[in-house]
Amino acid sequence: MTRHVRHPLVELTWTRVREFVREPEAVFWVIVFPIALALALGIGFRSNASEPVYAGVLDGAGSAGILSSIAADPSIRARLVSEADAERALRNGDVHVIVVPGEPPTYRYDPARPESRLARLAVDAALQRAAGRTDRFAAREQPVQVLGSRYIDWLIPGLVGMNIMGTGMWSIGYAIVYARTRKLLKRLAATPMSRAQFLLAQILARLVFLVVEVGALLVFAYAVFSVTSRGPLALVAAVCVLGALAFGGLSLAAASRAQTIEAVSGWMNAIMMPMWILSGVFFSAAHFPAFAQPFIRALPLTALNDALRAVMLDGASVAAIAREVVTLGVWTVVSFAFALKAFRWR
Repeated sequence: MTRHVRHPLVELTWTRVREFVREPEAVFWVIVFPIALALALGIGFRSNASEPVYAGVLDGAGSAGILSSIAADPSIRARLVSEADAERALRNGDVHVIVVPGEPPTYRYDPARPESRLARLAVDAALQRAAGRTDRFAAREQPVQVLGSRYIDWLIPGLVGMNIMGTGMWSIGYAIVYARTRKLLKRLAATPMSRAQFLLAQILARLVFLVVEVGALLVFAYAVFSVTSRGPLALVAAVCVLGALAFGGLSLAAASRAQTIEAVSGWMNAIMMPMWILSGVFFSAAHFPAFAQPFIRALPLTALNDALRAVMLDGASVAAIAREVVTLGVWTVVSFAFALKAFRWR
């Protein structure tokens, strides 16, 4: 009976999939770790409209009157602090502003901290009212909650992008170099398959697990934090696939000549480290100087994060994220072409 022989690309892809499934630690880093990170950051930086302002009043002459005046405002939590503890309390964020009694009082606060500037204004308003100041009018308030305005809404697309980059780089790069160190690539070179088929199979196997890792994180974010997408999920999925292709190509390029695990680790860290810092995973890349912005926008993780946030938070169309799509496409083509040319079996 003639045994059916499948295409080399199918065999290679299926083999890589089975290798991944047999590595429980890989499943942890791909699925469990991003969810745990989202949970920790989502709780730690949750939005709370009723979060009070914390003020400290330096213990001494006149501190009792100031403390009672500030405490009359329900939005301020005030307490006495000694001179010895004042600097430490301000540094650690236990209080946001220190009021030194006097005529007039003195405010000690860090103007670089937004919460300290807010506390200074709130405390000053409370003391001014206690001293007899009256407001010319009472403004009306209209609380609104804009979809996607919470930190967790902004964070989840960044975590998706970071996970796509990390798992794509490590899973492909390590697998190739490990096979090279074990002389497996030397044996594969004698089989009826091309170099392009071998490299493409690594990326196709990566795409199989993309559905699981991205889907698990998005489902968790929706179930626990009610994070939703304004744009179609099909476009979110397409952006994720394009990002996986770009980082798959970069991983192939990093592993194309590396002879040891240490060597490929160094190359991949050199590629990913700037993007961890610059590409807006945990905070906006707009905080960096203007002269660095062109370089930052050219990074594939920046393009991936910006595209995901545009679709999920703003409901952007394909045309609106054309620049990011082109950036990821260029990285995919260039990196895969380089890997195809530079790859060595031995």
